[in-house]
Amino acid sequence: MQDEKNLENQEVEETSNVSVPSEEVTEQQETVTVSAPSKEVSEQATEKIVNVAPKTAHDDFDWNQGKRQSAHYSPEERKTLSEKYEAAMNTINNNEVVQAMVTAIHGGDVVLDINYKSDGLLSLSEFRDMPDLKVGDWVDVYIESQEDTRGDLILSRRKAKLLKAWQRIVDSFTNGTIITGVVVSKTKGGLIVDSEGLETFLPGSQIDIKPIIDYDQYVGKTMEFKVVKINETIKNAVVSHKALIESDLAGQRDQIISGLEKGQVLEGVVKNITDFGAFMDLGGVDGLLYITDISWGRINHPAEVLELNQKLNVVVLEFDENKKRISLGLKQLQPHPWDVLGIDIQEGSVVKGKIVNIEDYGAFLEIQPGVEGLIHVSEISWSNQPINAREYFRLGQEFEAKVVTIDRDDRKMSLSLKQLSEDPWGDIEGRFPVGSKHSGEVKNLTPYGVFVELTDGIGGMVHISDLSWTKRYAHPSEFTKVGAKIDVVILEIDKDNRKLALGHKQIEENPWDTFENVFPVGSYHEATILRKDDRGAIMQLPYGLEAFAPIKHIKKENGQMAEVEEVLTVKVIEFNRDDKRILVSHTRYLEDIKKEADETVKKEKDDDDTKVRSTVSKQAEKIEKSTLGDLDVFSELKEQMDENEKKSKKK
Repeated sequence: MQDEKNLENQEVEETSNVSVPSEEVTEQQETVTVSAPSKEVSEQATEKIVNVAPKTAHDDFDWNQGKRQSAHYSPEERKTLSEKYEAAMNTINNNEVVQAMVTAIHGGDVVLDINYKSDGLLSLSEFRDMPDLKVGDWVDVYIESQEDTRGDLILSRRKAKLLKAWQRIVDSFTNGTIITGVVVSKTKGGLIVDSEGLETFLPGSQIDIKPIIDYDQYVGKTMEFKVVKINETIKNAVVSHKALIESDLAGQRDQIISGLEKGQVLEGVVKNITDFGAFMDLGGVDGLLYITDISWGRINHPAEVLELNQKLNVVVLEFDENKKRISLGLKQLQPHPWDVLGIDIQEGSVVKGKIVNIEDYGAFLEIQPGVEGLIHVSEISWSNQPINAREYFRLGQEFEAKVVTIDRDDRKMSLSLKQLSEDPWGDIEGRFPVGSKHSGEVKNLTPYGVFVELTDGIGGMVHISDLSWTKRYAHPSEFTKVGAKIDVVILEIDKDNRKLALGHKQIEENPWDTFENVFPVGSYHEATILRKDDRGAIMQLPYGLEAFAPIKHIKKENGQMAEVEEVLTVKVIEFNRDDKRILVSHTRYLEDIKKEADETVKKEKDDDDTKVRSTVSKQAEKIEKSTLGDLDVFSELKEQMDENEKKSKKK
């Protein structure tokens, strides 16, 4: 439209300034296609011609031609030519990718022709990936704007590359096509891949079918990928190289599985080691070698036997064609150790091995890989003292043991440590006779007693009641502790059950024979409250003896209960020599004091009354008659009796 306006203005200007053309112009005019002038131009030209007179030799010249030898077109011709012009141009839209031809390369710029009314101009820096770029090459460009404020066509090759790259990524995700990319850097959890200018993420688990530890070895490599995940919003994608490998191996896997048989021996490569076993690559298909099928002996981790990328033969134990699962075995390639166990190992023989497993009931001693025997806790020591197997044994410890029983069919063996030495209970009566005194070490404490070891394999229990003649303990820990030395007396021997009854208080004579005379019932003593509860109080008497006072018997004279560490005078109300028990009462003591005081006062009163009666009787004998003077005597007698009564009340 702009060109049409310029053409019209030019026609008007040329028509208004008519001059006689030269001969040279006339010759050139023959090559110009002339069309009928427009109506407006014809009228203006006619008006100019009318004013020209007289006629000259050049009256036959076409004055409608401009001095630039341009021709004027009728509206119909102009419309036809415009349609032809528009048909020759490409129909383009913003934000689309089109092909452009390089028409010129000048300095740092590239001129591109997209068959549009104007050419595009791009910086040569956008073609760094095409060092051999030349005129005539075709490239993809992105139309940012058909015409900016200055009328220029705005193109971008970088955006075209990104858009094309994203279209290929979407196609790979949708149709499974393969794309190519360069690993540019390592990131957390994987790698960054540049696919034709668009960065994608390659997780570490999708690099290869085997676990990859060193990611740096892939940086800079060009690899093929499949797109496994895309995000249209942020134009992000996740790619996988492992998917390509798996697709290649799918056919091999099906072929291998179809030819598998139980018991078949295959060669494999250890591709991954876990806590529960190892995954083997059998040449396109994976199999699991479980930890219990690696060795006949016990192992704590497959890494103790296997290494990554190690080649070895394995046997097929089970396989599932549907789930593509194959169970493998390594130990099955060797005979079972029990089947080749030497005949020299029998009951009574001594074997040597290491502890491979510890349970509450005992420990397992491995004498050969795959051949184990149980050392029960009862076969550890001759002592009757309970033994904790988890505290006694440690994994990897080596022991010699005696074979007690062996069953080759069931593949079981029981072992003993204690039977390697003589039974110390054989002559127990001679070594530890009843009544003999010994020193031992406290091995264990229970609520009912103390376990003391006198020598290896021989020990006994001191009951809590045999710890002291005078004190009662709620728990043996109040008296001693594990590891302490203690003197004991042998009270009783149970050879069949391998038990000794021991006593500690029996080291000294029984003081209760003397206490019966020192603390008879009714005697008074000072005692200190040691402990107190809802039932009563434990009170300490002289000589370290303890007594019990019921709660109602520790009420003081003021009506309040006595507290711990208070010293009270108590009365012995019960003494039991056999049960070693003494009952005392502070209340009974207070009652006795009051009763004694009342009896003293009463006795003094009775004595005074007897004295008064005696006096009265003597005076009566002296008086023969009653006179006025006698009345005075009676008055004195009355006063004396009143005074005696006052004294009694005061006392």
